[in-house]
Amino acid sequence: MPIRPENRDRYPTDWKAISLRIRTERAAGRCECLGECGRDNHTGRCPNVNGGQAYGTGSKVVLTVAHLDHTPEHVDDSNLRAMCQGCHLHYDRDHHAETRARTRADALAKSGQLDIFGGTS
Repeated sequence: MPIRPENRDRYPTDWKAISLRIRTERAAGRCECLGECGRDNHTGRCPNVNGGQAYGTGSKVVLTVAHLDHTPEHVDDSNLRAMCQGCHLHYDRDHHAETRARTRADALAKSGQLDIFGGTS
């Protein structure tokens, strides 16, 4: 997953090496998701392999590294999981929704607009 510019400084300087090690050495190029993504389209370990065709969609698999606690500074191996882009997006969906809502509320408050309940956000 691309790193958002505003979060780039939260990652360690050796993040590329950490990510590569997790994806290639530990995961051997295969998604490590065991269903925690909540997609319910695989039992056991996800069969998607980096560069291959995605199980279920046929799109090209891109292996990424997910922070299980959504904290970029926390790079202990136990907090990192190699995930195909589908599992990673599904795993992060609630976190992305919270971030999106917070960003919109901040923009709304900054603009001086009222929210639908008549107050400022």
